[in-house]
Amino acid sequence: MSNYFRANVEAMASYVPGEQPPRGTQIIKLNSNENPYPPSPKALAALKNIDGEWLRRYPEPFGGQFRQAVSQVLGVPSDWVIVGNGSDEVLSILIRACAEPGRKVVYPMPTYVLYRTLTEMQAADILEIPYAEDYTLPIAELIAADGAVTFIASPNSPSGHVVPKADLRKLASNLSGVLVIDEAYADFADENALDVVQEFDNVMVIRTLSKGYSLAGLRLGFGIANPQLLAGLFKVKDSYNIDAIACTVGTAAIIDQAYKNECIAKITASRHKLAQDFKQLGFRVWDSQTNFLLVQPPQNNAEYIYQQLKAQNILIRYFKQPGLEDKLRITVGTDEQNQVLVEAIQGLGTGG
Repeated sequence: MSNYFRANVEAMASYVPGEQPPRGTQIIKLNSNENPYPPSPKALAALKNIDGEWLRRYPEPFGGQFRQAVSQVLGVPSDWVIVGNGSDEVLSILIRACAEPGRKVVYPMPTYVLYRTLTEMQAADILEIPYAEDYTLPIAELIAADGAVTFIASPNSPSGHVVPKADLRKLASNLSGVLVIDEAYADFADENALDVVQEFDNVMVIRTLSKGYSLAGLRLGFGIANPQLLAGLFKVKDSYNIDAIACTVGTAAIIDQAYKNECIAKITASRHKLAQDFKQLGFRVWDSQTNFLLVQPPQNNAEYIYQQLKAQNILIRYFKQPGLEDKLRITVGTDEQNQVLVEAIQGLGTGG
């Protein structure tokens, strides 16, 4: 067969998302950091009331209705918002606009592995700088690298830690390229970097409705940045990248802050209990400001536990990569799901 692909695409590995079992499968799914609670009733009502005329016509090219909702809820001007088909698309837009061969994309590791995949698509240079054991940000190394794009996930996956805003400000003031603060899990955290993005014209914050708003299946995310930075991104955005359904449902969801905050409170309480349960089992548990935990089994048999739980229809996440081979990332489920998980691990004893 002929080689149809660019050399960098041929050489790259595909991004591997968490396993997605068929709908209706009787399984406890704790591997993709989905919210265990249903979306806002107001979002579901908006879905039921979709007008067929909205589907006949092209949608708003910039998701204006949703931009206004973000402005209302977060207190940022609507022209500081770019809307994407999930926050992953916003990441892709930014990489397409800013990265190319000879320009570096820089980030600390371990973190969201899609950063590498998107960068490889553009054949741009990649510099991955290891986190310290305690996940202290390697600020000096990141500044020295001075990437065209520097990604900082805060809270970070899979560690769950938040990067102090003082560190983010120091980075922003010393980088000549774009600093992207990926806040996919910000709804679960004690603080965020929205004020940082308004202080620096080279900073962009990215959010999603997949986690805090229980809308992973809708695919809706957004970025916040100075309009001068967004102007370049709009040049490479697809013409109608946000469909009318996502815009309408997402608007209803983000406005319903009371429901979102109620779910966040339940998840946070469950996270604290689950962390204590794992500690009682002898696991090392990293502090988390997300809807998941990073844990290390006392027997360092993470892959064995992952496989054994999978056989019992319990999915968690195992990353076979440096620094994570002996750890597991586990989404916080409902209290009932978490209890089943803990009892299943207890049942494994010290095998493996």
